[in-house]
Formats: sequence, C-alpha cells, structure tokens
Amino acid sequence: MHALKKHRPLRRVTLAAATTVTGFVLLLSLKPHTPPSLAQASSSPGQSASQSPSQSPAPGSSSGGSSGSTKSTGTKTVTGDTVQTRWGPVQVRVTLKNGKITDVTAVSYPTDNPRDQEINSYAIPQLRREALAAQSAQIDSVSGASYTSDGYKQSLQSALDSAGL
Repeated sequence: MHALKKHRPLRRVTLAAATTVTGFVLLLSLKPHTPPSLAQASSSPGQSASQSPSQSPAPGSSSGGSSGSTKSTGTKTVTGDTVQTRWGPVQVRVTLKNGKITDVTAVSYPTDNPRDQEINSYAIPQLRREALAAQSAQIDSVSGASYTSDGYKQSLQSALDSAGL
C-alpha cells in the first residue's frame, strides 16, 4: 500500500468541517412560523382600524351587546367564541336583524406574518359573503385557508347559538 493512502487526516478534517458548517447553515436557515416578539410589536400598528378596537372583547366571550329583546325582532350583535387554530385565534361577531344575519365581522384572525395576512385578505371576505348568503354557519371552506375557515365556522356557529338561532 502506498504511504500517502494510509494517513489522510487533512482530508477527514476538511470533510468534517464542511459537514459541520453545512449543518449549521441549514439549521440557521430554518424560519419559525411566528416572528420574534420585536417584529410582532412593530407589525401591530399596521393592522386596520376595524381590527384593533375589536380585540377588546375577552377571549372566549360568547355574547356581545344586544339591541333587541327577542330573537325574532330588533337588532342584536353577538360575538362568538374565540377558536384556537394552528396558526392563531379566530373570532367572529354577527349582527342579526329580525332573526336574519345582516353582518358578519371577523374580530380576530391570524395576522402574525405576511403569509397569514395574504391568505386571510382573500379568505375572510369570502367567508363573510358565504355566511351572509347561507344565513348559517354551514358554509364552504376557502381553499388554502382551511384552518381559518374551520375556526371561522366554529366561532360563527357559537355566535348563532348564543343568539338563539
């Protein structure tokens, strides 16, 4: 056997170092779903005005203010339960007039990162339209926003249950 083939420590050291560096780079390139807390604080002011004041109801609250005394007459606004989804909480507020759904508002939904904002910018209006058309929580899920859709439907159903529909 040749003398140079017996001992190749430099080749092994180089290979081990390259493997370690590659593993370290791959580990650092992983990005968590939620941004660091500093980034969350800076993204909060960018939310629309309709979302910020609506964060005030306590999570899990199941009823809002009501203007009507019975379920069939007058106007009543009911906030559904907060539903925890994989990507964040979803909560819906329903306005009823004479027993019919006149408005559905998403009180809270995932907006932690740009991808959540992109998905929910088209999913929330579509879910609202479907709820108003169906006049119930029996609506289709939005493709690509299945977790938000499921949370939306559950919160909507809890609001309708609280309203007595």
